[in-house]
Amino acid sequence: MNKAYTFLIALGILAIAGVAGFSVWSATRPDNLERFSVTGSGTVYAKADIANLSVGFKTTVKNTAAEATKENSEKMNDIVNAIKGLGVDAKDIKTTNYNLSPVYNWTEKDGQKLIGYEVSQRADIKIRDLNKIGDVIAQTTAKGANQVGDISFTIDDEYLLKNEARALAITKAKEKAEMIAAQTGMKLGKIKGVFENSVPSPIYSYTNASKQMMDASAVPEIATPSIESGQNEIKVDVTLNYEIK
Repeated sequence: MNKAYTFLIALGILAIAGVAGFSVWSATRPDNLERFSVTGSGTVYAKADIANLSVGFKTTVKNTAAEATKENSEKMNDIVNAIKGLGVDAKDIKTTNYNLSPVYNWTEKDGQKLIGYEVSQRADIKIRDLNKIGDVIAQTTAKGANQVGDISFTIDDEYLLKNEARALAITKAKEKAEMIAAQTGMKLGKIKGVFENSVPSPIYSYTNASKQMMDASAVPEIATPSIESGQNEIKVDVTLNYEIK
């Protein structure tokens, strides 16, 4: 038997062993197991305990930046003091926008021409006493606020509520999986993966866009609006991945 023939036999043995080894590994690897996924939703409801409100002021066009800044500062200081006077803590008042910008007018004769400056400023307020929402809107508007809105109602601590919604979602997912398995003849194995998705609560808004309210001095008395918080929805979706036996 020559060396070339011996070498070919050795290659053949190695190839057969390799195929056999791959077949055993391929048959036992986890990737070959079939999977079945099912999703369940859990929803709980609870009354909101915090209202988030945006309040701001935008000046009319002034000849100089200093004039615009002065008017804005005076108005916003009055607005913030009114908010604090209603029992809102300073830590729950946050400036989220301040903008000083030039204002231009364009005509065919003169082109672009600077006509003055304006300042806009906005603060986000966290109101923990929901009975004061209407008072905050009325009082800040009376002090000159001409940008009021974007109310959202939230729950300060949703941890326990999300746990409750999650448990409900898992229970529903398991019930759905068992029902589908019974109807199709599948045999469920172990749960091999879990995916959770929390659905954000909807946002409700109140916007002050009245032209009269752009000038507080033109309004002798500001009515207090009735703002209802209702209930918040805490929803959790859970997807369970099962092995199929």
